[in-house]
Amino acid sequence: MTAKPVNVAMIVREERRAETRAPRPRSRAAPRVTPAEVGRKPRTRLAAKTTAALTSMSLAGLTFLIVLGAWAFVREHIATELPTPGETWDRAVELLAHPFYDNGPNDKGIGWQLAYSLARVGAGFGLAALVGIPVGFLMGMSVTFHRAWQPLIQVLRPVSPLAWLPIGLLLFKAVNPSAVFVIFITSIWPMIINTAAGVRAVPKDYLNVAAVLKLGPLEVGRKVMLPAALPYVMTGMRLSLGIAWMVIVAAEMLTGGIGIGFFVWDEWNNLSVPSIIVAIVLIGAVGIVLEAAMNALSRRFDYNAR
Repeated sequence: MTAKPVNVAMIVREERRAETRAPRPRSRAAPRVTPAEVGRKPRTRLAAKTTAALTSMSLAGLTFLIVLGAWAFVREHIATELPTPGETWDRAVELLAHPFYDNGPNDKGIGWQLAYSLARVGAGFGLAALVGIPVGFLMGMSVTFHRAWQPLIQVLRPVSPLAWLPIGLLLFKAVNPSAVFVIFITSIWPMIINTAAGVRAVPKDYLNVAAVLKLGPLEVGRKVMLPAALPYVMTGMRLSLGIAWMVIVAAEMLTGGIGIGFFVWDEWNNLSVPSIIVAIVLIGAVGIVLEAAMNALSRRFDYNAR
């Protein structure tokens, strides 16, 4: 008898069908979630956030109560000339009721005083950014430039802001340019130092890729260095803005004119201490707003935060 030929293809098909028909291991079924359990996690998360917010507000309120108690104690036992919190509140309501009144160059509302100060800060800060950021890039990209400029920066950076005011008055013979000059010369250093540090911190791999792509120096700076060093640049700008806002008050006290610093000094000459306390609180509030704006801008341009 002759053996029947073996159909290999048929055998393979039968084996595949058997594998297909074989029971597969059943995956573990997800537990059933009831409608009540569906809404539990978001509510728990919301409750946690609400609790954290209430805790923060309670702690902040307790801190303010302690400060008010210390204020009342100092006024009662140490400095009786100090106004009470109630007197200061009444003066704040009076000043903020009409913040933008204008009765001439020597009698303007506190809103105008803050506006003039912010304008000077903006001018000096903008000039510092226009000069400081390019200089920082040059110092970060060039060892020779860094060695040439680093000693000068280390000498000038610790100089007190008010020490520059006579130089500004000598150069510009006017109050406003002198105040802007003081802002410029004191707020430029954090920008230069942080920008240079950011450029030096750019990974070498980025530069190697730029070399492979045969990018020119301007393209390397615009497409590689600037995006990579931008978080450092924004940090330097945030620090510089805080310094500028602190310096302008002291500069305006000495130069006079219109501004929140001059307002504080003028109210002291008028023996209006409640006005001074209100101005201090407003200066702090504006500083918080500027800080928040710079933080938001930093997050907007920080590619690591995206």
